[in-house]
Amino acid sequence: MRPAQSTMAHHSSSINSLAFPVVLGCLAALMLSSALIYLCLEAVDQSDDQLVNTYAGCPSQHFKLPTMKNCGPWLQCAQIKAEVRKIKLIGQGAVKKVYLADWRGHKVALSELASPEYRDDFLHGLSMLQALQDSLVVQLVGFCLEGDAIVTQHHPHGSLLNLKDVLAQQKYQHLDTWHIRLRLATDYVSILDYLHSSPAGRRVMCDSNSLEKTLSQFLLTNDFHLVVNDLDALPEVNPSRGALVKCGGRELTGQFVAPEQLWPLRGSGQPFSDDLMPPYDEKTDIWKIPDVTQFIMGRTTGGDLVHFHLFQIHKECKNVDPKLRPSALDVLKAYKSVYGSIVRENHRDML
Repeated sequence: MRPAQSTMAHHSSSINSLAFPVVLGCLAALMLSSALIYLCLEAVDQSDDQLVNTYAGCPSQHFKLPTMKNCGPWLQCAQIKAEVRKIKLIGQGAVKKVYLADWRGHKVALSELASPEYRDDFLHGLSMLQALQDSLVVQLVGFCLEGDAIVTQHHPHGSLLNLKDVLAQQKYQHLDTWHIRLRLATDYVSILDYLHSSPAGRRVMCDSNSLEKTLSQFLLTNDFHLVVNDLDALPEVNPSRGALVKCGGRELTGQFVAPEQLWPLRGSGQPFSDDLMPPYDEKTDIWKIPDVTQFIMGRTTGGDLVHFHLFQIHKECKNVDPKLRPSALDVLKAYKSVYGSIVRENHRDML
């Protein structure tokens, strides 16, 4: 019996000696996966800081293009007239024409007033560009009031409308993931949060009466982030002073605009009257978030899971009562939380 007990004890000891490294290996793998999750979450939490520091180092009223080594002061009329050369027309709206242009070998965007009747809108857009300079806003390079010209950083991918076509290009197909798309949607909400609490007051994106028009307000950067570009219709809301807004003097229709932007007497047969139209606040921007995010997410793999996690916050965004909708900051926090939740779920499935 003793030899048998000795053999069993030796066998047990051998198993323990083999199991110990295995357990250590499992623990190490678990710790590594936890660290990866932590790093992913940190990347999401710090994304705003990274964006804010994009142009770090330049003093006020200065700019630095990606192709420049040093910051320079905003270009003035003499420099714009002498040094900025138009290459081709790349966009046109009621307020301005936009050209791809060259300035000392650097590609820039040159915007010129398209019609004198919209000069107030043009100048308002310029004043907002000056007041809101931030990495979430297209970078101002210079302006000339005499010539009604504005020079900004050029982003070759164009507006957010081009997202599908850009990601369909072979060199960018590896970026067509739910991670990148949700990051872009988070950028969009970050911009709304910035505008709703900006240094120039609480601003509303009035030039957003359709999905296409809204998407055209944002530019897709080379590193696949978003910046807001068109600030021509950005009125201020100040509820404490009773200052609300109305986006234009014409009747708005369709499901994309918020319910409070629709003519309330349309069922009575009474013609639209801007004088009788009730004003509203920045919660109109919140109503549109789910539709814009739906476009950004597209049909990418994993997108359904993202929509599932965003269902509740999007349901709140679509509340008919604007007072019951979340703030842009609340939506931003939810988006970051959803990103973290999906990352954790994916890592759990891999373990």
